[in-house]
Amino acid sequence: TEKAVEPIFLPMPFDHPMVIAYSSGTTGLPKAIVHRAGGILLQHMKEHQLHVDVKPGDRFFYFTTCGWMMWNWLVSGLASQATLILYDGSPFAGSGEVLLNLIEDEEINIFGVGAKYLQELQKQKIEPNAGRDLSSLKTILSTGSPLSEASFDFVYEHFGSDIHLASISGGTDLLSCFVCGVPTLPVRRGLIQAAGLAMDVQVWNDAGERIFEEPGELVCTQPFPTVPLGFWHDKDNERFLQSYFSQYPGTWCQADFAEESSTIGFRLLGRSDTVLNPGGVRIGTAEIYRQIETIEAVTDSVVIGQPWQDDVRVVLFVVMATGYALTPDMIQTIKHRIRAGATPRHTPSIIVAVDDIPRTISGKIAEKAVLHTVMGKTVSNLDALSNPDALKYFNHRPELEFA
Repeated sequence: TEKAVEPIFLPMPFDHPMVIAYSSGTTGLPKAIVHRAGGILLQHMKEHQLHVDVKPGDRFFYFTTCGWMMWNWLVSGLASQATLILYDGSPFAGSGEVLLNLIEDEEINIFGVGAKYLQELQKQKIEPNAGRDLSSLKTILSTGSPLSEASFDFVYEHFGSDIHLASISGGTDLLSCFVCGVPTLPVRRGLIQAAGLAMDVQVWNDAGERIFEEPGELVCTQPFPTVPLGFWHDKDNERFLQSYFSQYPGTWCQADFAEESSTIGFRLLGRSDTVLNPGGVRIGTAEIYRQIETIEAVTDSVVIGQPWQDDVRVVLFVVMATGYALTPDMIQTIKHRIRAGATPRHTPSIIVAVDDIPRTISGKIAEKAVLHTVMGKTVSNLDALSNPDALKYFNHRPELEFA
């Protein structure tokens, strides 16, 4: 065996390139985003120590692949002297309880997962605290997609009533968060607690005006430590500037559709590039998913806005649970739930059953890939999908033929 070698630490500039992070790129070339070492370290330590309350010796877990930005975020926990707990495999191995057993076996203090994981626990009627000691747990982190009100309720009922549930959101673009949890503030179901410290995050309308209690674009009006150095081989920063600063010149626009509370907190409504626009009214896809998650008969779904007769119509694809079928009565049940929980404009014109929903490698629903497939366009980067074969269920659907 070889002897262990002491690492050599070299002092480097604050802006020394640390990592190239790739956006999902399901409908085109992914962005190769070059991040600076100093900014990443500062931002992650702020988020860990002040927003998550990571303490030296805390046992810190996040279910993530190495290709998702949350891997980089987790590894930075070493800078706060946390012990990292790693897992490689299906999160639903062992009758769906492998990660829950990990909390008990490894005495995890901070447990991070995607919002979809919590939704699946609820759908499968798995009770985390039934016959299991979760007393080590102080914080649950959720990201990847908006966390529904029902999932907030599930966590506090089945994990523990005194846990800090922190829904967080940012992106590969900044390799960190725009909006985060705050251990000293109340948790309100369906809301992310606050903007990150020193992050001037706001929601703007099309005119570039700050708005409250209505949907708009999530922006950051001041520079922040993890503004990327740029994109790899991006001549004159052309693609970089187009990606973030073209909609509001001089202001970073994240392309997230969001709503800011006039009192406290933010609600994420989906990606701006997949916002539905029936009758000229912008609708975030997360508003529809929140209602679908409450329907036991549906295990997964994706919603798109299909161009139709000089307008856009809302089309919902659903994966039915075992023992259920998409009957006319079930279609009416789903439509009624969406109409009652959201608005009539959110109600799909068409609901279609499929066998699978395509997702990115990080677990996000590939809405744009589905839309492109439905419209007969080529999805150019299938490598970004964990299950590209699922796109075949959206090809040439007779229910969606153009007039």
